[in-house]
Amino acid sequence: MIKVLPAAERHETDMGWLQSRPVYSFGGYQDPSRSGFGAMRVCNDDRLAPGKGFGAHPHSDMEIVSIVLEGEIRHEDSLGNNVTTSFGEVQVMSAGSGVIHTEFNASSETELRLLQLWFMPDVRGKAPDYKAGAFSVEGLRNTLLPVVSSKAGDGTLPIGQDMTIFLSRLDAGGELVHQSAADRKQFLYVIEGSLNASGTALGADDVAEIQRQEALVLSAVSETFFMLIDMP
Repeated sequence: MIKVLPAAERHETDMGWLQSRPVYSFGGYQDPSRSGFGAMRVCNDDRLAPGKGFGAHPHSDMEIVSIVLEGEIRHEDSLGNNVTTSFGEVQVMSAGSGVIHTEFNASSETELRLLQLWFMPDVRGKAPDYKAGAFSVEGLRNTLLPVVSSKAGDGTLPIGQDMTIFLSRLDAGGELVHQSAADRKQFLYVIEGSLNASGTALGADDVAEIQRQEALVLSAVSETFFMLIDMP
């Protein structure tokens, strides 16, 4: 079963310094029909003005992933981390028993665009942790490249939930097949371009919630940059 959440129906928040398009309820935007999907609670496509960002604030018992699409983000936290990441890099924060952090556009000149993803952890109350890492941008071409995963030994950033986040840039006419167990869920986010997911058409900024699909066939109509998440 594939349920499409069209880009045209997404909520938009404009705070001047922040333009945000949340897929699910977040902050002042609350929709009881969109409270999350599987282990996912938040998926925000955020654009931050130069030098702007989120001041010090706490989190607990949440796995938080930030994927930079354009520009640079500066992360600081109560664990002592002070890291700047750009496209080709991902950061994962396991909030656990509690952490305070800030996130700002590291540039004083250019806009920052990133995907902010929150997931429920498999274990609550654990020690907080933060990691950042790089992936091969060229390695995205015509494959599902895992960038965050609970599976050890695949060179990805670890996360405290039984899940994998893939990124891909698929050439027009290209096709990929993702195999998964029938009881798993997949979340598909088209960042750029257009594709068909097992016959269902998706365009830029469209989202698909996928269930009971053991073989998901992804066919690019045009060159397409997308994110696929396999999770419980």
